[in-house]
Amino acid sequence: MSHRMPSGAGLGFRRELIESLKQSEPSVIDFFEVAPENWAGLSGKSAKDLRYFTERYPFVCHGLSLSLGGLAPLDTQLLHKTKAFMKAHGMQLFTEHLSWCSDDSHLYDLLPIPCTQDAVIWTAKRIAQAQDVLEMRIGVENASAYIAPPGAEMSEAEFVAAVVKEADCLLHLDVNNIYVNSQNFGFDALDYFNTLPLERTCYVHVAGHYVEPDGLLIDTHGAEVIDHVWHLLLAAYERIGGDVPTCLERDLNLPSLADLTDEVRHIAHLQAQAPHQYKKVA
Repeated sequence: MSHRMPSGAGLGFRRELIESLKQSEPSVIDFFEVAPENWAGLSGKSAKDLRYFTERYPFVCHGLSLSLGGLAPLDTQLLHKTKAFMKAHGMQLFTEHLSWCSDDSHLYDLLPIPCTQDAVIWTAKRIAQAQDVLEMRIGVENASAYIAPPGAEMSEAEFVAAVVKEADCLLHLDVNNIYVNSQNFGFDALDYFNTLPLERTCYVHVAGHYVEPDGLLIDTHGAEVIDHVWHLLLAAYERIGGDVPTCLERDLNLPSLADLTDEVRHIAHLQAQAPHQYKKVA
C-alpha cells in the first residue's frame, strides 16, 4: 500500500469507474478520495478492488457523517472504525465537513452550523475529540448551505476561521462551495478567501453544481466544473500555492473516465501555473 500523503490532482473513487480505471490508469490522476462510511468493513470484490488501488495510489479519507457541529454525542465508534480503515490502507489524511447531519438519527443532509461564538467553542471541542481518537490533525471543510441559521454573530468565513483556530486543526478548502454560497447569499468569494487561515490548507475540492430555475445554486457534484469556479480555484492557488492536493468531486451523472480525466488534467494545469509555496502547518 502507498503510505504516502496525497499530492497533485485527484479524483473521487467510484465503483462505476473501477473497471475503466483498471483497463487504463490515467497518469494525470495522482490520488483518489474515498468515504469511509461507504467502504470500511466491506469484504469480497469491493474490498479487493479497493486494495488493488490503495496499493498503487495515495488515498484521502473524506468523511460524510461525523456531524462535527451536531448536538448528539460524537460517533466515536465510527471514528475508531475509520482509524482502523485508514491504517489498513495506508491513508494519511482525513477530512470532514464543518456541518451537522444527525440528532437521534442521521438526517442524510449536511446542515449549516449557527455562526456564533458558542458554536465555535462547541464544534472545536468535538473536532479536538475526533483528532484525539484518530491521533492526527484533521481538515475541516467549508460546506455549502441553502439557509442561514438565525443569530449569526460573525460571517461564515469568520466562523470557519475561528473554528480552525480554536480546534488547532487544518482547513479543507472547497472552492465550489464558496462559489455556491457566494451566489446564494451575495458575498464576495475573494473576500471570503482573505478571511480564512489559508496557511492551514491541507486539501482542496472542486466540483460542478446545478442551477435551479429561480437561480438558486445546488452543490450536486453532478456536472462539469464551470469557468467561474476554475477561475476561483486559480485564485485560491495564488494564495495557497499550487502544491496542495486537489480532488475533483463527481457523484452524479458520471461521464466517461476520459471526460473526468480531462477535468483532473485541468486541475494539474492550474496547479502548474501557481507558485509552489504551500507548507502544511506543523
